[in-house]
Amino acid sequence: MPDAKCPISTDVSHAARILRAGGLVAFGTETVYGLGANALDEHAVARIYEAKNRPHFDPLIVHIADTGWLDRLAEKLSPAAQSLANTFWPGPLTMVLPKKNIVPDLVTSGLPSVAIRIPSHPLALELLQQFDLPIAAPSANPFGQISPTTAQHVLDNLGHRIDLILDSGPCDVGVESTVVLMTDDRPQILRHGGITQEQLESVVGPVDVHLGNEAEASSVGSSACSTKELHAGVAAPGMLSQHYSPTTPLMLAGDVDTGLISNKRVGLLQFSETHTAARHIADFASVEILTADGNLRLAAASFFAALRRLDAEGLDLILAEPFPDHGLGRALNDRLNRACH
Repeated sequence: MPDAKCPISTDVSHAARILRAGGLVAFGTETVYGLGANALDEHAVARIYEAKNRPHFDPLIVHIADTGWLDRLAEKLSPAAQSLANTFWPGPLTMVLPKKNIVPDLVTSGLPSVAIRIPSHPLALELLQQFDLPIAAPSANPFGQISPTTAQHVLDNLGHRIDLILDSGPCDVGVESTVVLMTDDRPQILRHGGITQEQLESVVGPVDVHLGNEAEASSVGSSACSTKELHAGVAAPGMLSQHYSPTTPLMLAGDVDTGLISNKRVGLLQFSETHTAARHIADFASVEILTADGNLRLAAASFFAALRRLDAEGLDLILAEPFPDHGLGRALNDRLNRACH
């Protein structure tokens, strides 16, 4: 691995050459920055796990340039899956499909299914087209930590472990893709993300939701978030009970005894200016307000960056206000639950 920090570039052709040589390239998508390697090269994929310190039981998402790759990677595409692909690709939707043998088991953590998506960011699509092979790419951050939404975030956390960062600017969506299991007759959401449950249901009708046992047991508004690790395979990325976490302890506002934190430096992550803070704004050492008017899409786009800024303040604790539990608010609440510790 490189000892010095890697360069930041906008040269897509150079990035494609590094991938062909088995290297690691971080690149921006509409959701978050991904850490990419040739999805069909087990040695390159192994470097992703090593760079991120990611457990091998946590599968990766395979990014493709167009639907022409589906027949080569997946066994079948149901009518519902075809409808979702036609509607939301390119875009922040990942579908988990039965895999073909061309996909290395290391990519899928030995599961018989593979997670696939087509990103909508023009630079990511250009990279996929020039590379002309699928790219396996989890978020470009150390495992379990805050997802990156700028090239600088990647440089700060993984710059000494990878070969290149393709600067694609700030991510527009700002939270990871929605993951939908399509191996059964009825679609099942495994991770809330950039495509909302309401959007999915407008295309395929009712969908089931299964976010993992720990996630379901820990809903927004509970007094604590689980820190139990899963030691068996998970069906999709982002399903572990603790994930997306700052180094500063994070708790949900309203669930904290203010007397216990009266002498601590506390930061506040606030949804909007119109939301009522858990305490008066002046009581906090640092405050991040995500939107002026409660726009969930703008809140999602700035969520991880705001959490990073609070994490850099040397605080004793971060309090976060939950989001409205609909639309993108479900994805943001999911990230809060998994970030609590």
